[in-house]
Amino acid sequence: MTTSTDVMYRRLVQGITDYAIFMLDPHGVVMNWNAGATKAKQFTGDEMVGRHFSCLYRPEDLAAGLPEAGLREARETGRFETEGWRIRRDGTVFWALAVIDAIRDEDGHLIGFAKITRDCTDKRKRELELLDAKAIAERHRDELVATTAFLDSVVATMPSSVIVQDGATGLIRLANRQAERLLCRCAGELVGQPAEAALPAPLAMLLTSALAAAATPAAAAVTVEAPVATAWGSRTLRMRALAIGGRGEQPLHGLLIAEDVSEAHAASLRIHHLAHHDGLTGLPNRELFRLRLCEVLAAASAVPDADGTRDSASRGTSTAVLCLDLDDFKRVNDTLGHPVGDQLLRILAQRFRHALRPGDTLARLGGDEFAVVAPLVATEAEADALADRLVAALRAPIAIEGQRIETGVSIGLALAPADADSADGLLRSGELALSEAKRRGRGRPVRFHGALAASARYRRLIETDLRGAIARRELGLHYQPIVRAEDGETVGYEALLRWQHPARGPISPLDFIPVAEETGLIHEIGAFVLHEACREASRWTSGRSIAVNLSPVQFRNAALAAQVASALAASGLPATRLEVEITESVLLDASSNNLALLGQLKQLGLRIALDDFGTGYSSLSYLCTFRFDKIKIDRAFVREICVSREALAVVRAITGLSRSLAIATTAEGVETPDQAACLRREGCTQLQGYLYGKPMPASALPESGMALRAGA
Repeated sequence: MTTSTDVMYRRLVQGITDYAIFMLDPHGVVMNWNAGATKAKQFTGDEMVGRHFSCLYRPEDLAAGLPEAGLREARETGRFETEGWRIRRDGTVFWALAVIDAIRDEDGHLIGFAKITRDCTDKRKRELELLDAKAIAERHRDELVATTAFLDSVVATMPSSVIVQDGATGLIRLANRQAERLLCRCAGELVGQPAEAALPAPLAMLLTSALAAAATPAAAAVTVEAPVATAWGSRTLRMRALAIGGRGEQPLHGLLIAEDVSEAHAASLRIHHLAHHDGLTGLPNRELFRLRLCEVLAAASAVPDADGTRDSASRGTSTAVLCLDLDDFKRVNDTLGHPVGDQLLRILAQRFRHALRPGDTLARLGGDEFAVVAPLVATEAEADALADRLVAALRAPIAIEGQRIETGVSIGLALAPADADSADGLLRSGELALSEAKRRGRGRPVRFHGALAASARYRRLIETDLRGAIARRELGLHYQPIVRAEDGETVGYEALLRWQHPARGPISPLDFIPVAEETGLIHEIGAFVLHEACREASRWTSGRSIAVNLSPVQFRNAALAAQVASALAASGLPATRLEVEITESVLLDASSNNLALLGQLKQLGLRIALDDFGTGYSSLSYLCTFRFDKIKIDRAFVREICVSREALAVVRAITGLSRSLAIATTAEGVETPDQAACLRREGCTQLQGYLYGKPMPASALPESGMALRAGA
């Protein structure tokens, strides 16, 4: 005869909705089916009771023999546990923890199986409901053995620690496997022991608090997250305690659920650290740097002066922001590899730290960009001294893997509130000053001033208009003659880019070429210049040559040689009539790659000239590294050749070297007959300058008339 308690147990199990729980006979046929199974599988008990449980598996699982394997392992070992995808009636799938426990009678005979499927996406809610089921089952331990064994397996499966304390005696009445493993490392040492003696103090106090709160009308669960000394050392536990029972004849018990969140807590801290710090150097990243800057500015504005004002400037203190950019760092990565570059960044970060004051914040904003926020700067001189120390910190060479590396840093300095009073404004001012420092030659600090902002706005306007200048036919070429020194005969022309803006008139190449290089527009503009110059030169019946300047940025395009070949093919211009001019920076920047590109250009049959020789980092090694066809003497030496012994000596050295190497020379910027005469005496091969003609449009060239006469 079924007792009311039996009915209660069955109703209890049938009513659980967050766990799919059902009994199987020894052959795997479903004997009963709870609400959780209906919710999880979308089959009712009437549809499932009497059917083999394998109908719940996917075809691929059936093909793999998973149902039979599960029953076989449970029959042999007492339990089968697995995780995997499970399918609902409507075809949707969910990831579940499935446990099959063998149920045996007192004689050890198998009477069936208990199958539990747990949806891992709703763990906490499921755990509490299963604990309620366990608490009910513990109060009726003398009921059906199979039901009790089934409930025991449910609690044992839970990953959280579960402890129940008798409210009257203070003894522990229940502790699941996870609790015993966490607190004792072995089973059987908690049940029957006083909670205050057997449990760590935080757990015992939490149970006591929950039992004490049971007498209050608004009793609620007590939740705490704290470090607890366990058998495995200190672990961070999320603990929830509440009082259960205490109604009518039901005794009052304290229920404690503890979850070890140590790994999750550590992972959260790690994620927070990674979100605010650079993974390579450990420095604050851009986000944390901006937060620190905002905090410093807010603190500076919140401290009142003696007269009650909150103006940091009136107190003679400022907040400095320094934007740092390493010089030639890309060359280190390109020539020595990124691992060496990463090691260099870590070393430089340490050097920067040593140059700072206590309280200053150093951050890596990305790549080779760093920044410093320096609060409470008493004078501009103090900020300048900090910038000078940062520059000096990089002067000593660094040895990495046998390589001697020399690098520098350019710095933009801005002060608040003089230059800006907001974090974004101060950073922007520092970045503008940094850009100016790099334009002035790098390796130096530059203080922000108002003209930089105006210059930046002008450059932005140029960039905006330059993007459509080709399509609007605003860009064009002018041609300046190059003459033979001995007789003044024109032997070729240099193509020079000009921009006639419809509103602002002519814009100097010194203004728009750097913008084109910074934005990458130089690739499109360079292709236009090549094609236009070759097309125009192909019409000259005189056979004179055309010289085209190539930007160092264009050498970052691996298809540069193909682009030049395309311009020659489209125009029909013989390669021998094309001369390309490059500057020394092409050889300084990733020279191995650029030398390969120069070799490809040389194979096309054109000539290559080294422009502005004698300025910058001129080195005789360039002439040994690559066989140039021409060296162009910079106009700075030509201008002083008649009045400066030093300029004359430089020109004499260049022409003498060129004769020895059988390389032609062209002097730029020739404006007077005296300069021309002096250059001829020194053996200069070709001359170019206003003395022989200013740059002019193609229609004004003598070649244009020759072409017309030839076609007449």
